[in-house]
Amino acid sequence: VQLVESGGGLVQAGGSLRLSCAASGSIVSALVVGWYRRAPGKQRELVASVTNSGVTTYANSVKGRFIISRDNARSAVYLQMENLKPEDTAVYSCAIPGHYWGHGTEVTVSS
Repeated sequence: VQLVESGGGLVQAGGSLRLSCAASGSIVSALVVGWYRRAPGKQRELVASVTNSGVTTYANSVKGRFIISRDNARSAVYLQMENLKPEDTAVYSCAIPGHYWGHGTEVTVSS
């Protein structure tokens, strides 16, 4: 399975972006899919994840601002990001943890 992210870009603080992750194969059997990010000079962190039963988890720093969703029929995962902050600047990658990772899409939030 290959994961390809899209939707990143440059946005002003307070703006919104929607990231998409397209899988080349089915993700129906994936127990968990997630979005991770790596900011410059920092370690990769989990941003949000969703199980195949729809249970979601979020990093405290994005709760109330980001929403993760998955569409098994389209083999896609999305991350809706609202009220973006400069500290959200990072490379965002989707993953089926322990199995497959995408190369990432860059998000830059200007102040």
